[in-house]
Amino acid sequence: MQFGQLRRREFIALLSGAAAAWPLAARAQQGQRMRRISVLTSIAADDPQGQARNAAFLQELGHLGWQVGRNLQIDYRWGGGDAARYPG
Repeated sequence: MQFGQLRRREFIALLSGAAAAWPLAARAQQGQRMRRISVLTSIAADDPQGQARNAAFLQELGHLGWQVGRNLQIDYRWGGGDAARYPG
């Protein structure tokens, strides 16, 4: 009789340990948190110099391990040379 109780206690302890570890395992499997960068620039969206700067910026972010859509979101606001648009 004692042997059966010991097995039951071991089983309950094992089950309790697994239940306690489950949230930790689920949390470890989650992906990286999505980071957000907001870019406010005074030039127009179709400005060639602005596009070249943006491409260089994205390239350097990629070298650092950041990838748009995977772990990074970028919000662009283009002023187009009109300072009145900045507050909006």
